[in-house]
Amino acid sequence: MSESIISLSEFKTDASQLLARIRNSGDCIVLTQNGTATAVVQDIQSFRKLQQSVLMLKLLIQGEADIRHDRLLGQHEVFEGLRKELERGKD
Repeated sequence: MSESIISLSEFKTDASQLLARIRNSGDCIVLTQNGTATAVVQDIQSFRKLQQSVLMLKLLIQGEADIRHDRLLGQHEVFEGLRKELERGKD
């Protein structure tokens, strides 16, 4: 993914065209205001993919922390606990 850096006023002028470009290319646009980067515009699919990647990284970090602190359960224990929770929910 590549990025373009443009001013907010330039983005306002050509917003429709720029949005179509990022939608088709998956690129992002960094918007500047008074010469300082202030925002990023990207297509929704790229944004969702990035969000999912961040969530996966968080899960990996949590899993590694659990392993380091010996907070482990066997597969049988996990599924048995889930079965009990499901049965409690049926009542």
